Amino acid sequence: MEPFQYRDRQLYCEDVPVAELAARFGTPLYVYSQSAILETLNSLRSAFADVDPLVCYSVKANSNLGILKVMAEHGSGFDVVSGGELHRVKLAGGDPERIVFAGVGKTDDEIVAGLEAGVLMFNVESEGELEAIARVAAAMNRVAPIALRVNPDVDPRTHRYTSTGKKESKFGMDIERSLRVAEAALTMSSVRMIGMHMHIGSQITTTEPYAGAVAKGVEVIGRLRRMGHPIEWYNMGGGFGIAYKKSEARSIAEFAAAILPGVKAVGCRLAIEPGRVIAGNAGILVSRVLYTKQSGDKRFLIQDAAMNDLIRPALYESFHRIWPVVATPGLPAPPDDFEAAIPGTEPWDVVGPVCESGDFLAKDRFLPQLDRGDLIAIFSAGAYGMVMASNYNTRPRAAEVLVALRQSRLVRRRETYEDLVSQEIGM
Repeated sequence: MEPFQYRDRQLYCEDVPVAELAARFGTPLYVYSQSAILETLNSLRSAFADVDPLVCYSVKANSNLGILKVMAEHGSGFDVVSGGELHRVKLAGGDPERIVFAGVGKTDDEIVAGLEAGVLMFNVESEGELEAIARVAAAMNRVAPIALRVNPDVDPRTHRYTSTGKKESKFGMDIERSLRVAEAALTMSSVRMIGMHMHIGSQITTTEPYAGAVAKGVEVIGRLRRMGHPIEWYNMGGGFGIAYKKSEARSIAEFAAAILPGVKAVGCRLAIEPGRVIAGNAGILVSRVLYTKQSGDKRFLIQDAAMNDLIRPALYESFHRIWPVVATPGLPAPPDDFEAAIPGTEPWDVVGPVCESGDFLAKDRFLPQLDRGDLIAIFSAGAYGMVMASNYNTRPRAAEVLVALRQSRLVRRRETYEDLVSQEIGM
């Protein structure tokens, strides 16, 4: 079942009308479907079942404690990139032995926290980081489990800001450099290299980049093992794309088909770090129309969600489907093509209240006539939405609600003005 459906022209999240949630919790409002999150988690496990996968949900995609708790209760592992994310996962009841600690800039304190927690492994992204982990582990009389992050230098065919696996990336190391680091690791008694890690990018919608990366990874694992490293894990990262428009992304089963042969060939356990594919289409952002106006030939729909609530359109020029929460009579609910000039619609720039020309959620989007107080839904907002929100223009961040069938619960209250100044000194 689709998590968000129109019934009698009303948008529902599972079995709860979205308009009721907006009336109860206000707008802007993030709404998440628990069933959609768990369905994708189970789909990932099923698609990769042949290699007993460890699904490490990428916390950076959506780090709400309510969502993390649901994931932990259903046996998910976690991919964290900071001490703060590790703290969140522990609070949510996540099993440390199912946590992968990634990120290019781990501090000594974060390394200590990871070792004390007993994480499954640290993804090592540079010579300096290897030395830091070895030094901290030795001081604690521990042996740190590590995986070498290798860049296979394949083009993931995604936005340049979300491409991470090319040779010139700030993340990881190219193959020859990583092999030199692996040689150095053999002399360090406080680290044990148990895995190899590759993450080639985000919002990847074709399978070819994965097939190319896996082929190179198989070769690297062979060389690491011949050096003497006991490589048990092949961490393929994440990056599986989702459909923001219609069906532009491949299915999880298709991604698995590209990855599994290589993993089977080396006999490794597979770790994957999906984030967007789990949370992205499981969430929407609901906003309320404030004003409409026309300037020359431009029509502006001014509503109460802004770039500080959802920065992806301004940052990546990303596309999000937008449609009224209560569909206009005589128009589709929803349309098959959200970019089409459907009779009864006109092109609008959907903008927010923030004082920046870049504060937009969509440009020249065909929408029906909307009036003050009407609700709109911004779809595919469950990943990289609230986690990237800010208080720019001293705007309180939105509330978040998690829906499970007919039940809804507030998992983050709306910020107050008092919240915004509570950390500042000199009051």
